[in-house]
Amino acid sequence: MTKLHELAEQGQAIWLDYISRSLLRSGELQELVDQGLRGVTSNPSIFEKAIAGSGDYDEDLNRLVRDGRSVAEIYEDLAMADIRSAADILRPVYEKSGGADGFVSFEVNPALAHDTEATIAEARRLFASLERPNVMIKVPATPAGLPATETLIGEGVNVNVTLIFSLDQYEAVAAAYIAGLEQLAASDGDVGKVASVASFFISRIDSAVDKALANIGSFDLQGKIAIDNAKSAYVRFRDIFSGERWQKLAAQGARVQRPLWASTSTKNPAYPDTLYADELIGQDTVNTLPPATLEAFLDHGQVAPTVETDLDGVKARSSKLAQLGIDLDAITNKVLDEGVAAFAKSFEGLIASIAEKRRRLLDDGQQVSTSPGIS
Repeated sequence: MTKLHELAEQGQAIWLDYISRSLLRSGELQELVDQGLRGVTSNPSIFEKAIAGSGDYDEDLNRLVRDGRSVAEIYEDLAMADIRSAADILRPVYEKSGGADGFVSFEVNPALAHDTEATIAEARRLFASLERPNVMIKVPATPAGLPATETLIGEGVNVNVTLIFSLDQYEAVAAAYIAGLEQLAASDGDVGKVASVASFFISRIDSAVDKALANIGSFDLQGKIAIDNAKSAYVRFRDIFSGERWQKLAAQGARVQRPLWASTSTKNPAYPDTLYADELIGQDTVNTLPPATLEAFLDHGQVAPTVETDLDGVKARSSKLAQLGIDLDAITNKVLDEGVAAFAKSFEGLIASIAEKRRRLLDDGQQVSTSPGIS
């Protein structure tokens, strides 16, 4: 039994925050599943590194260019092939868990983060094209993404609501999920067949708060606020998914929208490399770990129920932060905007890389490599 199996006994699923062609074809993902991995997440930054940063996709890219495919079509063909393959590898987990786990997430175009209708249309199209019940479509928790989430859940589309940083954001995401389930139930849909997670970002909060604390010469709260913020969200999760409104849906087979801890690699080398894994373990949670953090946790992570510990300390530190004049809401709003922009920039970089290689192929009829430094 690995530590991932031990975490499952604590009610937490570990997903991998990474995907690449080599991960799938080498058998490495299957090995991780055998060790207890229960899902995969992707984002534009991950696909930028996978597609533009390796030669793994060269053969397919050349074929697609010869077939006359557009840049957007090439990207989707390459990325969605990986998503389908990962979903197939994880399908036994999905079946064995009764549809609770075994999911692979794929994000809508980040440029649509502030357009509700376009997000809905793209999410519908992607979900239908991927043709896998264990796929989740990632939708950002922006003001435009919340009504999109409600609509999509109401149509039975699995949604990973991403880029959540604040407690207000989290509550709005949970409300959108519940309202979507109520729509689905009202249309005689099966609420037990739709799943969702609320991706609450961790390390970016510490990076921003630690900087603000350093600017005023206060250091004792550094490395604590991100975990406290997540623990506060978990308290609200427990409250929201225990009331009468939720119980009515649960009686029809609905699943809770699990909090998913994202951005869980430690950015500060002074912090333990498993900090955001060790401190956020609890029932009905998911933690998506990048490869290095997953490897570290398998080696020396600590398995114990921690997400509901030291809640009095959480409140005390929150009060002290406010007394120091640091506005956590302002920080979470800022990192949300930065997160949306960062994913959009990664997506633009990936598309530009594919466009350039496509242009070269069309100009000279020669095969080109997507590998770094090869033209």
